[in-house]
Amino acid sequence: MRRGLLVLGLAAACPNLAAAQAIERVTFEEAVRRAIVNHPTVERAAADIIRADAVVQQVRARALPTIDASLATNVIDPVTRFGGSAIFPRTQTVTTAGVALPLLVPVRWAERNQAADQLLVSQRGLDEARRQVAVAAAQAYLAVMTERRVLELNERARDNARAHYDYANQRLQGGLGSRLNAVRAEQEVSSNEARVEEARLGMRRAQEALGVMTGGDGPVDAAADPVFGLPPPGATEPELVAGREDVRMFLARESAAVRRASDAWKDHLPSVTALFTPEVLAPSGLFANARSWRASVLFTVPLLDSGLRRGQTRERQALVGLVRAERTNAERQARADIRTAREAVAATERALAHARRAAEQANEVVGIADIAFREGATTNIEVIDAQRRARDAETAAAIAEDAVRRARLELLVATGQFPQ
Repeated sequence: MRRGLLVLGLAAACPNLAAAQAIERVTFEEAVRRAIVNHPTVERAAADIIRADAVVQQVRARALPTIDASLATNVIDPVTRFGGSAIFPRTQTVTTAGVALPLLVPVRWAERNQAADQLLVSQRGLDEARRQVAVAAAQAYLAVMTERRVLELNERARDNARAHYDYANQRLQGGLGSRLNAVRAEQEVSSNEARVEEARLGMRRAQEALGVMTGGDGPVDAAADPVFGLPPPGATEPELVAGREDVRMFLARESAAVRRASDAWKDHLPSVTALFTPEVLAPSGLFANARSWRASVLFTVPLLDSGLRRGQTRERQALVGLVRAERTNAERQARADIRTAREAVAATERALAHARRAAEQANEVVGIADIAFREGATTNIEVIDAQRRARDAETAAAIAEDAVRRARLELLVATGQFPQ
């Protein structure tokens, strides 16, 4: 009978065991790399670069020579004749080519430079998208590490409570203990079992979130604790701020806006275009040559637009002020992020030292309370209370460890050192 129950238990546990083994484990660097490669945000930013490059190509083509050709067949009736010959044939094919050579097009030249600026802005946007995705992936990875630590602590607290219950139950069966102590210890085991299930669910949710960030079709587990260094001490704050991707993106946007505003005067300049148009008639007709050509120079001067260019100039100047304000705010926020991150690293490291000391003291209290209970000096209330406090202290220490890792990551992000 026992063997049958054991077989049934193993059969029920196998699906869960297989599911646990199927979860892929990745390192921190691999998780960040996968997120940067697979996340839709980065793909959209990369597509925006392709679009901006296509716009540059289109704008550049407007300032280059163009050649086009047309073929038309004309049929007329009646046919007008002169001296017995048709002035215009009943059916005539007209082949025309057009060659346009822009000689002076300052507006198009300015648009070409402006499109190149927008391409640079898109490239900076891709770098910023990669940074944001990398930070999100790093935070998801750290969340898995924290949830795993919490799960381990709750499992250990459950095992300790179960060992205490076994001892209390043995004393009860031997006639030395009380029913109250045994039930109280069993209640603590049940409470810890519930916390273990909650922690296991929290870890699974964190693994699923990491899987989504890395572009996988299932949960992904964290393989090992990442090690975060600190930024080089010799770097100054202005250098660190200037190296951040978000600040560089705002600088590129400001430069593009300033160029557009400074090019506004070119809208008032004339443009010169040379045109060459050869033509072939078949048949030619009475008063028309079979082959002819026409050359002309088109000189265009904008005279009156009813305030259109003035309004466009004001709009461009307003955009410069807006982007400049955004860049100033981004730099101010970056400096604040650096100062805050440095203080966070120092504060969380001090808090971690205190939390670890508290956990050690709580575990020492558990040992003293357990010895006192076994000697009959106290009830198991003191043991259960000490175990709860030890569990809470170890959980607080685990949270403090996660806070230190996150603070170090925050400092690397604030100083533009992550991702590399």
